[in-house]
Amino acid sequence: MKRIPIHPENPQGRLLKTAVNVLRDGGLIVYPTDTIYGLGCDLFNKRAIEKIYQIKGNDKRKYLSFICPDLKGISEYAYVSNAAYKIMRRLLPGPYTFILNATRQVPKVLLEKRKTVGIRVPDNIVCHALLAEFGNPIISTSASLPAQDYIGDPDAIESTFSRKVDLFLDAGPGSVEQSTVIDLTQDEPVLLRRGKGKV
Repeated sequence: MKRIPIHPENPQGRLLKTAVNVLRDGGLIVYPTDTIYGLGCDLFNKRAIEKIYQIKGNDKRKYLSFICPDLKGISEYAYVSNAAYKIMRRLLPGPYTFILNATRQVPKVLLEKRKTVGIRVPDNIVCHALLAEFGNPIISTSASLPAQDYIGDPDAIESTFSRKVDLFLDAGPGSVEQSTVIDLTQDEPVLLRRGKGKV
């Protein structure tokens, strides 16, 4: 694994290009978010997604969410009601994962007999710059292994994932709080997991 220190508030363009090249080649990266570090790949690379499932314990019943740059990007991959849009507009960008009904744009490998998908718009400069450079949504699951506490320390992340991923964008110590998960597939929102961020 290549570990690259990246500036959290002014990410260097050449380093973002390095990460994008890894993603386009079907590689896996660890990257900072507004919650815990994310483990990710190209949303449209089935083989890379399968690798993430293997790292995370191969349980395809668990959600692998993905990050989008903004609300406009979300509507391509999920059906968003007017009520859901109002909630999301108020809370995004931020430390929230929204469960929504998926459109046909979402790869089948992510759904595994489900019709819903988890989508995030993190409040993180590196995330936004990475998405802008890459042009596709990026898978976002916690950079942790099954039965492991969430890792905020970059050295611990490196030792955990050194043989599992291709690139680590190190923006310094990260949070150990997960995102708050809210289900917006019904008329009323349902809190599925309380994490970082006000509800």
